[in-house]
Amino acid sequence: MHAPNFRVDGKRALITGGSRGIGLAAAFALGQAGAEVVIAARDRVGLDEAKKTLSANGLEQGSVRGVVLDVTDASAVEQTMATLGPIHVLVNNAGGNRGGLLKDKTAADIEAVLRLNVTSSMVVSKAVIQGLVDAGEPGSIINLSSQYGHVGSSERTLYSAAKHAVEGYTKSLAWEVGSLGIRVNTVAPSMIETDMTAERLSQPGVREVFAQKSALGRIGYPEDVAGAIVFLASDAAAYITGSCIHVDGGTTAV
Repeated sequence: MHAPNFRVDGKRALITGGSRGIGLAAAFALGQAGAEVVIAARDRVGLDEAKKTLSANGLEQGSVRGVVLDVTDASAVEQTMATLGPIHVLVNNAGGNRGGLLKDKTAADIEAVLRLNVTSSMVVSKAVIQGLVDAGEPGSIINLSSQYGHVGSSERTLYSAAKHAVEGYTKSLAWEVGSLGIRVNTVAPSMIETDMTAERLSQPGVREVFAQKSALGRIGYPEDVAGAIVFLASDAAAYITGSCIHVDGGTTAV
């Protein structure tokens, strides 16, 4: 008998949108679990601040790299990936929404949400898969989905469409690359307290409404999501692919 191994020593992990929020928490958790961490974001200042935060919390400077990357730029993704070497753990965390009623959205709004949440995720995954194939190494791709990848909600039509697409392509991709030793899964959070959600959560009654929707009576925190990410990255999840871990306090269980 042997105990499950939740460590990721010797693995290189890339986290897109890694300079804050869930991405930063994932970078910290993966680094603590032994990974060489690469955080990607569009803003150099944000990356530098993220590296300082990780260092201040105990990660060695040499174990963390920051790369300026706009994941919606396919050519930039290809060029950047060529410089990083094999990525054993990919966390496709970059994403965003343009909330509101569909009738009020423009074609540009629709394209932007799908490009950021779906197309870029697939483009980065494609590059990571090719790198692993060339190196003959296994890997784990973890796509950040959402509760809205499983349910719908008014004024979340674009975001829900995008995250449902992430769930769908994850299942198909898991079958495409399973024989190569590459696993593909999603993590689907509900409301998580981050810089991006701070303004909304500060509105009267909003925090309480989301807490009431959770069986645990609270909203989530970035480290809640990071725990699921480290699990899926590790060999403890070696037989898990094409699946989703809901980090939502039971929100989608009803």
